[in-house]
Amino acid sequence: MERHIRTGIQLTACVLAGLTPWLGIEACAYTSTLVKEGATVQGIVTVTETTPTPQEFELRRFPDHEYCSKLSDGYGYRLLREVTARPDGGLKDVVVIVEGVERGKPFPISNAKVEAKLCQFLPFVTVISHTRRITVFNHDPVPHDIQGLAPDQSGNEKVFSRPSLRAKGTTDLVRLAKGHHVFTMQCSLHPYMQNWGYAVDNPYYAVTDATGSFSIEDLPPGTYRLKAWHPILGMQEQELTVAPNQTISLDLSFDAKH
Repeated sequence: MERHIRTGIQLTACVLAGLTPWLGIEACAYTSTLVKEGATVQGIVTVTETTPTPQEFELRRFPDHEYCSKLSDGYGYRLLREVTARPDGGLKDVVVIVEGVERGKPFPISNAKVEAKLCQFLPFVTVISHTRRITVFNHDPVPHDIQGLAPDQSGNEKVFSRPSLRAKGTTDLVRLAKGHHVFTMQCSLHPYMQNWGYAVDNPYYAVTDATGSFSIEDLPPGTYRLKAWHPILGMQEQELTVAPNQTISLDLSFDAKH
């Protein structure tokens, strides 16, 4: 997927815009209710083989290189590390989702947040809820021009942006085609600024921490579909059946050569 798209537009704040009307929001049928004898799904996600080499960007080739070089490799390059793993294989930034849950614990309405700091987007992976809203904050004294990418109904990547908005914190709606949950964004002025988003339709999800660990609690007994998604290494899925008060421990593994 081509993500290094450049434009001549500059913003004083980072903005993630909603997609144009030819995309629709996937309906959410989730209902909050009291969960009795809920189960817990926990585990570790690891990666095998050697993780990919970070992308290198020569800072002097892009605007604001003096400011953005405050975070560099010391040799004039910014490194974009898309796969972060520990020596023992623990894989960070994997979104683990339990699909097919129609009723369960409360699903608070909250906006996802992304911050631009030292010419990087944090966090690298963002989860947005069923409201599909995200707020982007620019803490840098330099402009950032956001490009958003998401597939349309035909599966082709489409670009969206809102160059007219100027605010330090801007909230917008991310509209995804039915059946799609993944989007990405980058700064066209500073292409090493990239991050990914995943849209969920229930509160039963987790993002692995620096050790590769995750935990999902209060899951109603039943049979569901468990998915593990990494923006670079892809998607895994399997059937998941949980009994009342059960704790299931899973070991999931991605292949870095995927």
